[in-house]
Amino acid sequence: MHRIARLAAALIVAATPAMARPHWVAAWGAPPDQAGPPLPPQTIRQIVRVSLGGSAVRLRISNLYGDAPLRLGSARLAHATGGAAVDPASDRAVTFGGRASVVVPKGGSVLSDPVALPVEAFDRLAVSVRLPDGAHAPTWHGEGAAKAFLVPGDKVSAAHLPAASTDTSRWFLTDVEVAATPGARLLVAAGDSITDGVGSTEDADARWTDVLSRRLHADPRFSDVAVVNSGVAGNRLLNDAAKPFIGPSLLHRFARDVLDKPGARWVVILSGGNDVTASGVLQDAKDKVSAQQITDGLAALAARARSHGLKVYGATLTPRGPVTGFFALSPENEAKRDAVNAWIRTSGAFDAVIDFEAALSDPARPGVMSPAYDSGDHVHPNDAGYRAMAAAIDLGLFTSPP
Repeated sequence: MHRIARLAAALIVAATPAMARPHWVAAWGAPPDQAGPPLPPQTIRQIVRVSLGGSAVRLRISNLYGDAPLRLGSARLAHATGGAAVDPASDRAVTFGGRASVVVPKGGSVLSDPVALPVEAFDRLAVSVRLPDGAHAPTWHGEGAAKAFLVPGDKVSAAHLPAASTDTSRWFLTDVEVAATPGARLLVAAGDSITDGVGSTEDADARWTDVLSRRLHADPRFSDVAVVNSGVAGNRLLNDAAKPFIGPSLLHRFARDVLDKPGARWVVILSGGNDVTASGVLQDAKDKVSAQQITDGLAALAARARSHGLKVYGATLTPRGPVTGFFALSPENEAKRDAVNAWIRTSGAFDAVIDFEAALSDPARPGVMSPAYDSGDHVHPNDAGYRAMAAAIDLGLFTSPP
């Protein structure tokens, strides 16, 4: 009898693992791009807005730029209620391999165990981590467009952090994934500061990716589509960091920040503008890239994405207002930007083209950013500009079945 029962149980287990296995989909991201300033021992609380709901959550913590192993004493996850405050009833421990603490190897990352905290699309979650030893070279995403809260001591479970200092970068936290419904899918936006959201209102989730996510979820056809922002301010398509440009090139980080995201189905690529800028401000010959080199790089990314089953949408490089100084383009480099955009529109390298240049241009001066969309530096859009970018995207691009 016991043997029959064991056999029946084994058959049930063998028949059900696919049904029981969670469908993990990335719902938020912030690519690591550099080492930040040293941190003393303390607690850091970061607020993130997930773009998809699910029955559980897991987190990735990175020590990519660390110069030594990173010790996390503990971590907690809770629903945020405003500022640094959390709902204590939702507070959950985050574990790693069943343990409350973890050592993240130098240059590596760790993925947490699933946290049984149901979430809905656009919920704000508070991720709190305790650094008992601090960090000499903390892994950082420099442009967070949202506050992080830093406070001495062990405050991971505190409902409020009234004495916290604030910062607008992302520390260690690179990914939030949710256990989603079986048909859920992911759109990844890859690019530089204009995807990262420079110029948007802090803590308002006003980047074009945020606005697009709200548009998608307002349509019942797309309520299961997540959007993850893989933009890095100061990033280039072809070349790695060379001050003042930041991070590994998009070519070098594309697998990590796009292809490896669970649930990825589509990618929008808006990249090459900083390569054009660098041609005018850096002196090394390798940085003086041509339009042909930029378009070759974009074509290579499109081919890689397709080989992984993703649809690839190419976005035209955005216009600039009359600008002097660092962002100014010589006539030669402006012609280079125009040539890249012409190729994006006509080459057929992408499954579709999203014309952000047209969306942001002044009707009276095509190719020049409209003053209504200018954040003030004549390069990065304001909130209205980011809304115009999101509105320029045809939601029909995301009607393909899961």
